[in-house]
Amino acid sequence: MPLALLALAISAFGIGTTEFVMMGLLPNVARDMGTSVPTAGYLVSAYAIGVVIGAPLLTAFGARTPRKRMLVLLMALFTVGNLASALAPNYAALLAGRVLAGLPHGAFFGVGAVVAARLVTEDRRARAVATMFLGLTVANIVGVPAGTAIGQALGWRATFVVVSAIGLLAMVTLAALVPEMTAEQRTGLRQEVRALGDRQVILGLLTAVFGFGGVFAVYSYLASIMTEVTGLAESSVTVVLALFGIGMTLGALVAGPLTDRALRPTLYGGLGALAVAMVTFHAVVDIKWAAMVMVVVLGGLGFMTTTPLQMLIMQKARQAPTLASAGNQSAFNLANAGGAWLGGAAVAAGWGWTSPMLVGVVLALAGLGIAVLAGVLDGAPTLSRSRIVARGGVPGLRRARAAESVTG
Repeated sequence: MPLALLALAISAFGIGTTEFVMMGLLPNVARDMGTSVPTAGYLVSAYAIGVVIGAPLLTAFGARTPRKRMLVLLMALFTVGNLASALAPNYAALLAGRVLAGLPHGAFFGVGAVVAARLVTEDRRARAVATMFLGLTVANIVGVPAGTAIGQALGWRATFVVVSAIGLLAMVTLAALVPEMTAEQRTGLRQEVRALGDRQVILGLLTAVFGFGGVFAVYSYLASIMTEVTGLAESSVTVVLALFGIGMTLGALVAGPLTDRALRPTLYGGLGALAVAMVTFHAVVDIKWAAMVMVVVLGGLGFMTTTPLQMLIMQKARQAPTLASAGNQSAFNLANAGGAWLGGAAVAAGWGWTSPMLVGVVLALAGLGIAVLAGVLDGAPTLSRSRIVARGGVPGLRRARAAESVTG
């Protein structure tokens, strides 16, 4: 694999750390800011909202910017956002800092996925994209537990200072290792927007919103579930988050080769198994060893959906993949925000800390249904132009046939 993938993975590591570490810090932030854990959970949603807003806007603004320079600029904005979070004087300022830190997320992964795919041959593109996402999963093994431990020992602000340092390192490695790609073909914004409107692209985005929303409905409150229901000590939260990260890494490693061989079956299998896993987790959550095993399984199955969805979007928007790829990250983070909100709403309604798991089951099954519908529509036979004309045609084709008779 090219060294440039290492730079992308380091950047993904920093992004993954700041995105997911807030889940482990929610109790600490809530105490420091004088609010409840469900209210502090809106900090998870704030980051995700930043991603949803930033992905299309920043991708559009950078449509003509060389991809290497765009990646470096996005990581610079990421670093500033995390510094703002570290220095936030109150809850409102922290919300704003989280939105700012989230703005470059979707655009970075959108551009990065296109760059990663073009660094290798076509039969290894899913593996290249999965390698970039490995940085995101390793963040959950190392970055998130370490960030949580730092936050518990030195205060949550110290965590975001460290993440800012990772952002600076990412900028240096991107500048040093990513090639200029001077021969790449650039597409106009209009073409990118047109590709984003493709029916299969839209269904892929909806699959991400619902399917991955199921993961975040549970993961956003995993620390509280494991301490309040399973009975683990608060000091064990870092271990739980590391287990989830191990599962994510295993899922990413498996998803790359499987997606290169059979994209849609990998997606269907991941979403279906995810729903089953959350039902199982709900049933065994009060058994410590079983609950910890299910944390690994949940992370693995949840992340098995990311690579096939990313590749599906890029394939269906082949002529203009950057905005669609970034839009996919918006979809994932809309899932993040929506899942966290729905899971928190279930808890706030008095349904208990295990209720987010049942919310997750419903969302995962909805995602599976949309994915299957997209597969059926994608494989449905379509009439060729000649057959439509033979049947009398639609008005546009009648005009085309008339024009051809005149010019012919």
